[in-house]
Amino acid sequence: MAVLEAKDIGINFGGLRAVDAFNLSVDAHELVGLIGPNGAGKTTIFNMLTGVYQPSDGKITMNGVELNGRKCSDISKLGVARTFQNIRLFKSLSVLDNVKIGMGNQVDYGFFTGVLKLPKFFKQEKEMDEKALKLLEVFDLQDFANYKANNLPYGKQRELEIVRALASNPKVLLLDEPAAGMNPLETENLMKTIRKVRDEFEIAILLIEHDMKLVMGICEKITVLNYGKVLAHGTSEEIQNNEAVIKAYLGD
Repeated sequence: MAVLEAKDIGINFGGLRAVDAFNLSVDAHELVGLIGPNGAGKTTIFNMLTGVYQPSDGKITMNGVELNGRKCSDISKLGVARTFQNIRLFKSLSVLDNVKIGMGNQVDYGFFTGVLKLPKFFKQEKEMDEKALKLLEVFDLQDFANYKANNLPYGKQRELEIVRALASNPKVLLLDEPAAGMNPLETENLMKTIRKVRDEFEIAILLIEHDMKLVMGICEKITVLNYGKVLAHGTSEEIQNNEAVIKAYLGD
């Protein structure tokens, strides 16, 4: 059974059919790429997979559980996490606090426990601090734990957003253009990091990316989107040799 699956999903915005009959299957521990030009509908698909948008038709499942109609928070608890095309950190908060915010789906003390600072509050806060620091170590960000997020270099802010997503204990991680704005060296390091995250955390990763070197270098399956419809699907080698893809996206 696929971890995350979309069957014939589509969405309308007024009279515009933004995505039509889209199918996707992501297996456990798999690294899958979703590519296409700007406006092809890639981020719209991410928004449907995470509950930001509700599909007009079709069905999305996570380990066999239907996601249609569920809130973003419920989908997060089921194991779907994401990053965004434009970095969305709490920039005035510390790096550590940004990661802890990602653990919001795991907090089980109530409002009054937090306000009154009862023992359960301190116990969970300590556990969250320890877990957050371990996650930061994966990206060599532990020395920046007390920095404000907006004081990090751009590449580190991108990494922090991935760490925050991992803090929610996902089974599937959705990365929306993780290499955007990075230089070649940062992109090379990101490729290694994505592989490391998949292997260490034993999760599946679905990513949107325009950097073809990154996509072809790490993705085991690739789906190509064109005007909201699937143009091609296959391995990196199959996609690179697909005439329709070459003509539409990769150049002759």
